[in-house]
Amino acid sequence: MSLARTTILAASQNSGVRRFVSAYGMRLGAARFVGGETLDECVRVLRRLNDRGLAANITLLGEDVATEAEARAVAGEYTRILDRIQAEGLRVNVALKLTHLGLEVGEDLAYENLCRVVDHARSLGNFVRIDMEYSSLVDATLQTYRRLRESGFDNVGTVLQSYLYRSEGDLEDLMPLRPNLRLVKGAYLEPAEVAYPHKEDVDASYVRLLERSLRGEGYTAIATHDERLIEHAVAFAARREISRDRFEFQMLYGVRPQLQLALASRGYKVLVATPYGPEWFPYLMRRLAERPANVLFFARNLVRR
Repeated sequence: MSLARTTILAASQNSGVRRFVSAYGMRLGAARFVGGETLDECVRVLRRLNDRGLAANITLLGEDVATEAEARAVAGEYTRILDRIQAEGLRVNVALKLTHLGLEVGEDLAYENLCRVVDHARSLGNFVRIDMEYSSLVDATLQTYRRLRESGFDNVGTVLQSYLYRSEGDLEDLMPLRPNLRLVKGAYLEPAEVAYPHKEDVDASYVRLLERSLRGEGYTAIATHDERLIEHAVAFAARREISRDRFEFQMLYGVRPQLQLALASRGYKVLVATPYGPEWFPYLMRRLAERPANVLFFARNLVRR
């Protein structure tokens, strides 16, 4: 893990940094990475993405809720988001965090809230992705995903992070479910006891996960902005004659938009992860840590003001 990435993630825990960025960040450039602070603002962004030939998902930013009432309110908001997607005719699905649905209050509470959202999505012909969070929550997240699949829900997927040593074993355990998986490198600050500390090892793990997932019978969402990994996936799928309806590419709103359009023009499905909401600070800091050069974007905007 680079020093810059470690420093940014550590800074995200500093209350002074949070106050400053929360107060000025949207004006300094956070809006480049966040679809807005309201659903109406985000819908306008999603419409533009769809008009350019890109699919999208939507996330109401937030995590680590502390009460049952708050968790149930978040689930209710997601059902309203799904209704709005349907009403607008958007090519958009939902991605959410279990801690936003009450996982740290209780696993059964999070499962109940998630069932509510996934069942509503199914009634609308839509899909829900369970995001992966920090390493201590992997077991609970994967167990919740399995419970949903065993309950008959097939409009749900989850995420594996290539920087975790355990992810290849987790993938093998999930293969009988023919899972819908998003593969990411990982964005949280994790110790070397559980995560690869060096980029080349994270990348190598990503390739192994990618190839194994594509060889399976599920669906693979290849979430990376790394052109080398993208072209590896394209070449691997071509050699193995893997149909393009078995995988897609996913990228973040505001990151490499021209690459997104270029892939779409080649006939690949490209989904743009588009979060919104007032609780955007943790998300933004993880995006800056993934590509510290983005800090310069903020610095330039600060100087211009």
